[in-house]
Amino acid sequence: MTLRECYESIQGDLDGLIGRVMGEERAERFSMKFLNDQSYSQLMDAIGQGDFENAFRAAHTLKGVCANLGFTKLQEAAAELTEAMRGGTKPENTELIEQTKAEYERTMQALMAYQSSR
Repeated sequence: MTLRECYESIQGDLDGLIGRVMGEERAERFSMKFLNDQSYSQLMDAIGQGDFENAFRAAHTLKGVCANLGFTKLQEAAAELTEAMRGGTKPENTELIEQTKAEYERTMQALMAYQSSR
């Protein structure tokens, strides 16, 4: 699997990332760092504890990281969840949490598949 195929499988924006970091080699390096990013686990921990103020912050961070890396679908899901928790409130539509989980898992699976094919 190529990095481009990885991004295509998650409907990501590899060309945007390459432009921002000035090269495919750097894009690969930054993309792989996401495997160790803690914002998603912080989000899920805060939601599990009913701490929607910290969940909001973690979702906002996840949204920003994903926007920078070109993980478009995960960024969109995290953005919707962020807005639903703005003000530190529990989202009325809990399906937004499930959408974010699904996109995160899809993104991580694609990145791990890419990593193992290198």
